[in-house]
Amino acid sequence: MAGKGQGGFGFGLGKMKELTEAFKKAQQVQEGAKKLQEELDELEVIGEAGGGLVKVVLSGNQEPRRVEISPDALGEGAEVVSELVAVAMTDAYNKSTATMRERMEELTGGLNLPGL
Repeated sequence: MAGKGQGGFGFGLGKMKELTEAFKKAQQVQEGAKKLQEELDELEVIGEAGGGLVKVVLSGNQEPRRVEISPDALGEGAEVVSELVAVAMTDAYNKSTATMRERMEELTGGLNLPGL
């Protein structure tokens, strides 16, 4: 009877070790994510339109920093400037999203974590 109780949990010590390693890895990832968040805050991602006539700068966390509009663009009129700003914003957004994804993949080291 005593022997039966040992295997009753459905996993042996090997599995327990795997679980411990997984928890350790998850903790490292969590600490890394915090650091990554800080790094992304420092990072500046620049989106451009009209060959650099309009630039939109976001943080790596996609917070707007500033918009730079060349005096040359202003001569084109409000409608063109508005369009250029929208294009530059989209460019910056796409670049920052790609950067975030790359950095998260580096951080998780190919772990298949749900929700990332």
